[in-house]
This record gives sequence, C-alpha cells and structure tokens, in this order.
Amino acid sequence: MDAIATKNMRSSGMEKDMTNASIHPTAVVEKGAVIGADVKIGPYCVVGPNVKLANGVELKSHVVVDGYTTIGEETVIYPFASIGSQPQDLKYKGEKSELIIGKRNQIREHVTMNPGTAGDLMKTVVGDNCLFMMSSHVAHDCIVGNNVIMANNATLAGHVEVGDYAIIGGLSAVHQFVRIGPFSMIGGMSGVPYDVIPFGLVKAKTGYLAGLNYVGLERRGYTKEQVQVLMKAFKQLFADEGTLVERTEKVANDFGSEQTVMRIVEFIRAQTGRSLLQPREAAG
Repeated sequence: MDAIATKNMRSSGMEKDMTNASIHPTAVVEKGAVIGADVKIGPYCVVGPNVKLANGVELKSHVVVDGYTTIGEETVIYPFASIGSQPQDLKYKGEKSELIIGKRNQIREHVTMNPGTAGDLMKTVVGDNCLFMMSSHVAHDCIVGNNVIMANNATLAGHVEVGDYAIIGGLSAVHQFVRIGPFSMIGGMSGVPYDVIPFGLVKAKTGYLAGLNYVGLERRGYTKEQVQVLMKAFKQLFADEGTLVERTEKVANDFGSEQTVMRIVEFIRAQTGRSLLQPREAAG
C-alpha cells in the first residue's frame, strides 16, 4: 500500500487490511467506509461512512459517494458525479435505504443516482456493464438492468424499471413507474409516459411506439427470420381489430413457440397500472 493511502486510512479510522488502494491526500474518506483492493480515489473526492467500494473501483476526482451505497468491481466514476445522496422526494424521511451499483459500469461527469425510499423498494439497483453519459439521472427506487446505455441528460423518474440492453437517448425523460422493456431504444428528446415493449423503438418529443428496434436486434445477434417473426407479431398486436387483450392472446396462440415474441406477450400481461405506449396510429 502506498504512503498516501496508508496515511489517509489511519487518519480516518478505515480498516487497514486493504491492499494497493490509492487515495489522494485531498480526498476525504470517512470512518466506516469499506475500501477494496486496488481502489483509486482521486483528488477532492468524498466517500461517506456507509459506502462500500469493491475491488478495482475508481473515482476520478471531485466525486461524492454518500449514503448506504455499494459500488461493484471495476466501476469507474468521473468528476462531479453525485452518487447515493438522499432522494429528490419530499416524502423521504431519512430512512436507511440503499443504492446498489454493479460491476464494470462507466458513470460519467455530473451523473446523479439516488437510493430508494420507504414508499417502494428501499433500494435503487443498477446492473453491470452500463454506460451513464454526462448528466444522466437515476432516481429513487429504479431498477436498471445490465448493459444499459443512458445518453447525455437522459432522466429516469422514480420507480422506473429498465430492461437489459435498453438505450435511453439524450435529453429524454421517462415518467415514474414506467417499464422500459429489454433491447428497446428511446430516441433522443422523447418523453415516455407509458410502458415500452421489449425490442420497441420510441421517438419524437411526445413519445410514441415507432416500430421495432431493428438496429439493436441486429447488434445483439437476432437472425433475419427472428426479426421477421417479430414484425408479424408486432403488426398483429397493434392492429385495428379487437382490444389489446384479445390481440395479445391471439399473438400468444399464434406465436407461442417463439421466445422473442413471448417476451413481449409476457411483458404486456404483467402490466402494473401504467398504460402501454402505442404506435401513433393506434394512439389516435
């Protein structure tokens, strides 16, 4: 362990069994913080007493990590990010809620992430291998999957669920309690007031379902045949005839052996009170 790290640990009361941690002399790491091996804490960072940094985490500089926050291995956080500060929710009363961040995430400048609240999960959870671009925001009680990308200034309100490999475009905003299905894409400057099906593509300032995320499907290795099946199911789901419930059941019967289609069917069946985002024609 280098001399800087040793000095800071002794002065703050941190445990001394960590190896190869590098802590800049201007950083403040409070007593009680758990610092893993090979952690790098840069100039002017502040780490609160209930924070846990796993092996290989790097805080570049001017990063604040507070609250009951756990950050997984090899996650890198860039300057001026605020991670784990109390939720922006007037109902929050100081409960010991958590923020849990997974492994190998890139959290860029000015990103904000808040812990959960007693009104829901008591935790906010972020998966692995995600990219949070500059000034993106993950609010209280959100659940974010793996390999998610949030572009510059993208915002999740409270209680939002984001599936694996979803992309949230820049300057977009997702309404509270909305579900964003896996492999979907939200175009830049889109408002998303309703649930988005897996593989869906949303665009326009007032978001509507513009079809399927064909580029994302190709990138993730879906075959031409699989995409064609999804297209047929999509057209049937959002046709003019019958109700959405009736059309969903028909699609389940017609495409029951197609796993990609059934992911959409199961998503629709599991609606939790929010309406489903519709194509512009269907939305009227």
